[in-house]
Amino acid sequence: MNIFTPVRRSGLSLARVAAFETSTSGLIGLAAAQALGRRGAHVVVSSRRQANVDKAVALLQSQSIRVTGTTCNVGKGEDREKLVQLTVDQCGGIDILVSNAAVNPFFGNIMDSTEDVWDKILSVNVKSAFLLTKLVVPHMEKRGGGNVIFVSSVAAYQPMQALGPYSVSKTALLGLTKALAPELAQSNIRVNCVAPGIIKTRFSSALWENEDIVDEFKKQLSIKRIGEPEEIGGTIAFLDHHSDGRNGLPTLMTCQNKHAYPDP
Repeated sequence: MNIFTPVRRSGLSLARVAAFETSTSGLIGLAAAQALGRRGAHVVVSSRRQANVDKAVALLQSQSIRVTGTTCNVGKGEDREKLVQLTVDQCGGIDILVSNAAVNPFFGNIMDSTEDVWDKILSVNVKSAFLLTKLVVPHMEKRGGGNVIFVSSVAAYQPMQALGPYSVSKTALLGLTKALAPELAQSNIRVNCVAPGIIKTRFSSALWENEDIVDEFKKQLSIKRIGEPEEIGGTIAFLDHHSDGRNGLPTLMTCQNKHAYPDP
């Protein structure tokens, strides 16, 4: 069953909005930062590696986007707290959280996965998303509301072969979205989730660089091509900028499959 709890935010300008993105080492995170920044948001970007941060900040600044960058391992509590505090110090508050950080240290039969694999994937892909949300909510409440956007995957609906634990973590984000949405609606905070198909990023290169896999995947697509990061960035910006009534509906995809996926 879908949870739809309308939440309203007045006005469409992002000129005074502070947004932060939990991972810009991948192209989806960078595309989201670009899309929000072009609409006027001051974006705070992070990655585990300083080189990734420097590269993202330089690119965004070259596009006249207001940006602050910092290193952050979202799996560590002290790093999450540092990231939130930096955003508040630099921007005066937080209006948007885009939780995009993800790892996948395992490829193979799910029955061969170890406890360490599960701990790593669930810690970064799911637990950190919730704990970051918990940290930012008080700051959003001070500003009269906000927007939390999780980045899931089409694998949440149809687990991908050899990506069992990763697929499960992305399904968990759909459940987290539905659990948080009605509670945070009382504080005028919307919670939504984007579930992309195969997008042309380094993270998914093992899939889209294999022509046989791509050909098989295209058979299931209405749009016969692999998605681009900019499409997901635009969707994320849409959810904050124009979709004031959408809350708790984790059903968006890019290059959508022919089949309608029921909510888990």
